[in-house]
Amino acid sequence: MPDTPANRPSLSVHSRESLGDQSPVSSTDWEDVPPAATRVAARRGWDREADSYQHEHGDFLGGSSGVRFVWCPEGLDEAQAGLLGPVSGRRVLEVGCGAAQCGRWLRAQGADVVGLDISAEQLRHGRALSATSGIEVPLVQADAVSLPFRAASFDMVASAFGAIPFIGELSAVFDEIARVLRPGGRWVFSVTHPVRWAFPDDGGPGGLTATGSYFDRRAYVEHDETGQPVYVEHHHTLSDYVRALVGSGFRIIDLLEPEWPDGHDRPWGGWTRLRGRVLPGTAIFTCELAA
Repeated sequence: MPDTPANRPSLSVHSRESLGDQSPVSSTDWEDVPPAATRVAARRGWDREADSYQHEHGDFLGGSSGVRFVWCPEGLDEAQAGLLGPVSGRRVLEVGCGAAQCGRWLRAQGADVVGLDISAEQLRHGRALSATSGIEVPLVQADAVSLPFRAASFDMVASAFGAIPFIGELSAVFDEIARVLRPGGRWVFSVTHPVRWAFPDDGGPGGLTATGSYFDRRAYVEHDETGQPVYVEHHHTLSDYVRALVGSGFRIIDLLEPEWPDGHDRPWGGWTRLRGRVLPGTAIFTCELAA
């Protein structure tokens, strides 16, 4: 596959096209990236792109109130899906929270919520939305593979396209989530559907023809003029997710592949009605930690 942004895979909802291409990208490649370099790229990239991301997608994510739990570009709301189950009175961690729109919705339902993100600038947007909405969510800047919480301190952990796509070592992050969950706790997260990585990131007809290998696990990387990664996103197959989850002590109780709904016409990068009618764009895993 040519090393051009137009021919990269369908990346997450946080992909460069969705961000407005604000960063100077000198080259793209498919390569294995060490964990430390991945984390640096995630932190710097999101600090740089937070303003444009929230400006472009803020309305979809809850508007000026910043109160909406939407799982994916297909528009599936937790209010409708109920994947977390009853949340009132539960202690919930949102991993990769961005501006904490999801966490704010959970707080409005009576949950005790903490939002965590690697980007200080995304959390700055979160504090601003808490001020305008009047719904305060404690926010923590930290890496998802090194959670600064005691063991068994949360009833639930949730992530809507947050952190997981930008981490190469699935076992490391799932082990950490298992550590902070109480026995029987629920872990629900959404990611780009792995099959999308075989297709170009094209919302039109070109995005319906596979041009790469589903089994190519090299990360998609964009470099700046100095050769440093400014965007790194990792691909994992469905079996990679299943094996890592089971290895960390989780039981998978549901895997949801949301269909594109009638009446939903808002595209989001490579997520469009055309593609969403025939090709899954999102995978949502609902898991429970062994009691």
